Amino acid sequence: MFKAVIISGPLAQDHEFIYPYYRLLEEKCELDVCIIGGKPTNGILGTVLPPNKDQNVKDINEISHGDYDLLVLPGGVKAMEKIRQNEQLIKFIKDFYELNNKNTIACICSGTQLLISAKVVNDKKISGYYSMKDDIINAGAIYTDNEVVADQRIFTTAHYKDMAPWLKAAIEHVKSQK
Repeated sequence: MFKAVIISGPLAQDHEFIYPYYRLLEEKCELDVCIIGGKPTNGILGTVLPPNKDQNVKDINEISHGDYDLLVLPGGVKAMEKIRQNEQLIKFIKDFYELNNKNTIACICSGTQLLISAKVVNDKKISGYYSMKDDIINAGAIYTDNEVVADQRIFTTAHYKDMAPWLKAAIEHVKSQK
């Protein structure tokens, strides 16, 4: 069994939060939800996130990078533009990736903005929403538009139409590290 955390904020892309949430519950992993602000919020389409009303929601200061095997970063450009300004969140992502060489990140769409801000994309193949191609390249990464882009322990995809193969690949990687 592994432990995962989904981190997001208000106005996240509903699909990109909900699919990984239920898929990880299906895996029977230990799953935490961290919403910047520490309470449920609404996605851009109006869904309450997290969708299970009994799910405990943590704020960024209540989680530790050493407690998880998998970090999931859903997209939603409005959410990412705001939460990427949270220095504690960016430090969490950087530490999660750099301080344990078995930790895995699964990031979709505009969630890549968080990876860029955490400075963990240099010299890696990275996908993200199509409008972010220049940002990804300017951050020193190699923009790659495939349904699953895996480079070391970072799994990215550009669009929610590719969520199933993207998350499957990330979960298989996490399980292979156990």
